[in-house]
Amino acid sequence: MSLIFQELDSQPTSLGEISLRRRRMPAAGDRDIYEVKLGDEFLMSSLFIEGEIALSNLGLEALSGDNLSVIVGGLGLGHTAAAVLESERVASLGIVEFLEPVINWHREGLVPLGGRLCNDARCRFLQGDFFALAMQKDSDFDTQLPLVEHDAILLDIDHAPDNYLDNQNSVFYTEEGFQRLRAHLRDGGVFAIWSNDRKDARFLELLGRVFRDPTAHEVEFTNPLQNSTAINTVYVGRR
Repeated sequence: MSLIFQELDSQPTSLGEISLRRRRMPAAGDRDIYEVKLGDEFLMSSLFIEGEIALSNLGLEALSGDNLSVIVGGLGLGHTAAAVLESERVASLGIVEFLEPVINWHREGLVPLGGRLCNDARCRFLQGDFFALAMQKDSDFDTQLPLVEHDAILLDIDHAPDNYLDNQNSVFYTEEGFQRLRAHLRDGGVFAIWSNDRKDARFLELLGRVFRDPTAHEVEFTNPLQNSTAINTVYVGRR
């Protein structure tokens, strides 16, 4: 039996203090729940992972073929990345994470999925600013490589396309920003993005200016703390 509540780590970052906590939740089946906070703001919880898994599944379902190269923007607790690695069609996964402490939680085994990601030879961590790297013209998310065309780029960093962790991210969510990102995808490649909000017709229209066949998938799941249904959205578009 674990402690009812424990702060596992807390580190200063350029965005504020980031902390990893574990709590025992009877309302969630009396199991350990992992939470991440940035300052006073909750970023994520292992209680709500349906949207993160759907981001992986919907992105990969839109692709054909094998030997896929995938980039995930945002590591968090690792649920999107772990879902990507469930697919034998994936040959390479690069996870771009801005906050080094988050990568260290996985390497040090502080989060449940750390071992799964670190022990899979297909997976590598890339510490850096996803948005700045996505908008580069001549180099890849792995800065040691020239520009590489990937099969899928899956993004889960900001709360929503208009609700940012850092206001500087807003320059990415533009037609020019998406055009820069598109250069990192092969023809037929997929860009998918998670949102904590319900689908936004204006954002879908923006996505459609750059990507083909844009779709918005609402993902419903139960919030046991409020005994209610919550909804995330996964947007998918194709180069």
